[in-house]
Amino acid sequence: MVDPGTFIDEQIAAIADEIGDDNAVIALSGGVDSSTAAALAYEAVGAQLTPVYVDTGLMRKGETEGVRETFAYMEGLRIVDARERFLDALSGVTDPEEKRHVIGEQFIREFETVAREVDADYLVQGTIYPDRIESEGTIKSHHNVGGLPERIDFEGIVEPMRDLYKDEVREVARELDLEEVVSERMPFPGPGLAVRVLGEVTEEKLEVAREANHVVEEELGAYEPWQALAAVLGKATGVKGDNRVHGWVVSVRSVESRDGMTARAQEIDWETLQRIQSRITGTHDNVSRVVYDVTHKPPATIEYE
Repeated sequence: MVDPGTFIDEQIAAIADEIGDDNAVIALSGGVDSSTAAALAYEAVGAQLTPVYVDTGLMRKGETEGVRETFAYMEGLRIVDARERFLDALSGVTDPEEKRHVIGEQFIREFETVAREVDADYLVQGTIYPDRIESEGTIKSHHNVGGLPERIDFEGIVEPMRDLYKDEVREVARELDLEEVVSERMPFPGPGLAVRVLGEVTEEKLEVAREANHVVEEELGAYEPWQALAAVLGKATGVKGDNRVHGWVVSVRSVESRDGMTARAQEIDWETLQRIQSRITGTHDNVSRVVYDVTHKPPATIEYE
């Protein structure tokens, strides 16, 4: 386990040395990884850093507002509305790996646009060790590792936490006195809800996934899962009132893990599961059923795509 105090001192010095007198942008998503990287980089280079949050339209409910409030203290914070551009780029894409590559390239292009505006040569990312292992091992491409395009218009990419596991990142975040809502929050995939929507990404499926994930995080927080999520799988027949409906199937998943490399499905009591399904099907007329995923990792991955 890394010593957080020592790690912080070393990384602040290393970031300052690598960036020097140049400017940098940081990919800020609001999750613990990117938020911790942002805090380290801001300590290292201050106003030379431009934090960039890209609203992809694939984010959790209330994410944009939360980032704006939490990181308002960082000078030059940029909130980029790229929802239309991301959805256009994903139109017709159904393959999970292709989704990740499309999203990875779109992210880089958004960061390059801001970098040109602020004359930045460096991109800082919150990449952590499991991201690299899964991408290098071809389990799946992470948008900030294997999903990156071949052509990147940056002099360098700075990844201060590339050798840390998630629990170590949390220790560093606590040492940096980041708010608990950041340091303790559940992991969320870089490609966002796009990998919690099987098949083509549409606004309808995203809205179902966004609300369902909000319900799941609220209801399962007391179980202290490593990660709890909802995914939109496809359609199935159901009955609402006196009408037959062909609605979305939402899968709920909650797992325990230490580092995300392996995970065990949690045992959730029946009353909680029934409350979750009632809230999800009651909120959306176009959801016909809710199921619970009992598969461990391996053989499954935590996310669906």
